[in-house]
Amino acid sequence: MVSIFDQGPPSSCPSPFNMARHVLTSSGADPAKPALVIAGLQARQTHTYGELERMVRGIATGLAQQGLKPGDRVLMRLGNTLEFPLTFLAAIAGGFIPVPTSAMLTAPECSKIAAEIRPKLIVAGDGVALPAPCDIPVIGEAALQSFHALPPADYVMVDPERLGYIIYTSGTSGQPHAVCHAHRAIWARRMMWEGWYGLTAQDVLLHAGAFNWTYTLGTGLMDPWSAGATAVIPAQGVVASELPALLAKERVTIFAAAPGVYRQMLKQGGPLTLPELRHGLSAGEKLPDAVREAFTAATGCAIYEAYGMSECSTFISGAPGHPAPAGASGYPQKGRRVAVLGEDGAAVPFGAPGVLGVSRRDQGLMLGYWEAEAETESRFAGEWFLTGDTVSMDPDGAIHYLGRADDMMNAGGFRVSPLEVERVLNSHPEVQDSAAAEVHVKADTTVIAAFYVADQEIETEALTAFCETRLARYKTPRLFRRIAALPRGANNKILRRKLREEFEATHGKA
Repeated sequence: MVSIFDQGPPSSCPSPFNMARHVLTSSGADPAKPALVIAGLQARQTHTYGELERMVRGIATGLAQQGLKPGDRVLMRLGNTLEFPLTFLAAIAGGFIPVPTSAMLTAPECSKIAAEIRPKLIVAGDGVALPAPCDIPVIGEAALQSFHALPPADYVMVDPERLGYIIYTSGTSGQPHAVCHAHRAIWARRMMWEGWYGLTAQDVLLHAGAFNWTYTLGTGLMDPWSAGATAVIPAQGVVASELPALLAKERVTIFAAAPGVYRQMLKQGGPLTLPELRHGLSAGEKLPDAVREAFTAATGCAIYEAYGMSECSTFISGAPGHPAPAGASGYPQKGRRVAVLGEDGAAVPFGAPGVLGVSRRDQGLMLGYWEAEAETESRFAGEWFLTGDTVSMDPDGAIHYLGRADDMMNAGGFRVSPLEVERVLNSHPEVQDSAAAEVHVKADTTVIAAFYVADQEIETEALTAFCETRLARYKTPRLFRRIAALPRGANNKILRRKLREEFEATHGKA
């Protein structure tokens, strides 16, 4: 038997279709029902479904008044404000193509993006870097807010295969790419409601991320609104230690965050009293087992993890009705078809490592990379889109994530996952965070190196002894380096490649 798992055909997206219309109206929620709560411990701001739709359609009218035509790109240079999701949906509602970007990008970085996508308009927050030189019209947040009261634009209904929005990858494996998604991508996310979230219209879902993070945009906003639930976003200034109190105050039933947020919440120790919480969600990077276990011990609630990527969002996960086995990331969601492939492009036997592939038929799969047809096709092997991640599959379809294909390490001919080494290092009582990478110490010699965050230096001999009692000798790092913080991308994934390059640039390969 080979590692192909088919969870049945996905349901067909209606046609004609508009992603923004689906998000704002498909649930049939009462227009007076709270759709969004921006909450702090002292104050809160609420927007109903009716208010949300009026603001989005008003901004769509305002964008059209800037001379935009359907298909024109809108470069989004907004910070952590409500205008970010409103503008994203408004552009889609009007038939324009939003391109959301991180506010942390520098002028040279966003200049490169602008040169690639050739936007007709930039929407920008105060103090956010802009392309330079910039001959593209720019409007600020004050203008966007003034658009709220404009007459509502009609939704532009299109073929669900039509380009809806463009997002940029984090660039963890090299140059960031412009990923083009169709309107149907939001329809594909419905597979997550049962396959990951356990989401219903009665839920209150709090996402700990900022408005201008794609993880927040999808899991924290678009999905609960599509389902008719209430989304809660922490107000600016709320820190991780305050989240337990906020979760209790807002009667949150589902909590979503990156692993690092869970880790920070647990630092205070002791039980967390969250009577309404059913479970947590995690994505963005591998959730350490110790964090999962500590959260469950503190709250009585499980955390369900999901695996995904910019090109296909999250399509493998554990769920309340179908938890992942110990050590696994989860199962392909209903409607997905995935495989684990060898170097020849054929599926490998169950249990063997290989590259994870997702079927071309998946409605959540990207249309392709912007104006890069050859590069797009290079990511396919027959039916399968190649994720670049190394995994193994159990006979029941459970997926075990082993690491990025270019992150996998070689020790004496054995392939070693950095995650296995990191799980051990993170269990050390003095280690706060860690990453493992294969580095050159000579031109023709590589070793496994461990980079760790701790309050003080830990003796190499002590770390080696700690690892050797928990790892095979060939998996034990040969050198350890204490650093101030691990480099992470926009989606919070560890940039092991950057660690490797910085070490080799400093220590050379002579």
